[in-house]
Amino acid sequence: GLRAGVECLDVESAWDKEKTNALLNLAEERYSSQILGSHHVVGTEISTEEAVDLFQQCALDGRAHGAKVVLLARGAADLDAAKAEIRHLTVADAHRDSADVAAFVCDVTDAKAIAETHQRAVDRFGPVDILVNNAGQSAAKPFLNITDDEWQADLDLKLMAAVRLSRLVWPDMAERQWGRIINLLNVYAKLPDAGTAPTSISRAAGMALTKVLSAEGAADNILVNAMLIGFIESDQIRRQHDASDGSLSLDEFIAKAGQRLPMKRMGRAEEAADLALFLASERASYLTGCAINMDGGLSKAV
Repeated sequence: GLRAGVECLDVESAWDKEKTNALLNLAEERYSSQILGSHHVVGTEISTEEAVDLFQQCALDGRAHGAKVVLLARGAADLDAAKAEIRHLTVADAHRDSADVAAFVCDVTDAKAIAETHQRAVDRFGPVDILVNNAGQSAAKPFLNITDDEWQADLDLKLMAAVRLSRLVWPDMAERQWGRIINLLNVYAKLPDAGTAPTSISRAAGMALTKVLSAEGAADNILVNAMLIGFIESDQIRRQHDASDGSLSLDEFIAKAGQRLPMKRMGRAEEAADLALFLASERASYLTGCAINMDGGLSKAV
């Protein structure tokens, strides 16, 4: 993919083997040093099993590319497990010196806790280059059954956490003229349905936030995009299997659950992570303000 990309970008050089190889060597050098190699990632709160799987996979892949990864969550046990798994990764020699991971307990519904934890991350690794807003939990019921407290809690977790963290990392990104913000939402952000509030409302607001920030950040090379997540294999489906009658193996249970989806299977966490890594890289250097359906064709909205 790298070789084809360089040759397509400089067709004339393809006729000159020596020039082409020089270009490829330069591109590979830049690829090693620029794509997550000197950047680190802060992800917001991991509050559901699905979010754990998604963000942990992003973090695993990020460190493999040389990123300094900061994990935030309320649950210390989840943090410790994710951090341990990331530390056991095999990292290429080119990225070994830059790759690192830290984990901080943080409730991202608490503005003060967010500010303090952001400062700890900066003190540890320096200014944030890539922010992944991934806080979430399942919250959906009929409109008249949702209390004011439930509305506020959902907005604090899914919208205001992203607002506050983005505001904290923004000045340093603008000063360095480089930044990436990735908001993980869900398919209801584009096509809300009956009984999907408050999540669908909070996620739609997150999509609007993505577009506003992308417009304001473009001149400073701060690129902001959203991933609208569908059904992904995670601990959530494993818990459903554990609560079932046991007539199916876990693999059979997952396969059956995927049959109702357009691709006849559920997505994998690493597939979502691959998209996040692309959005965080120089390969996506002209892509901003997009809400990308990561759902295997589930959503009927473009």
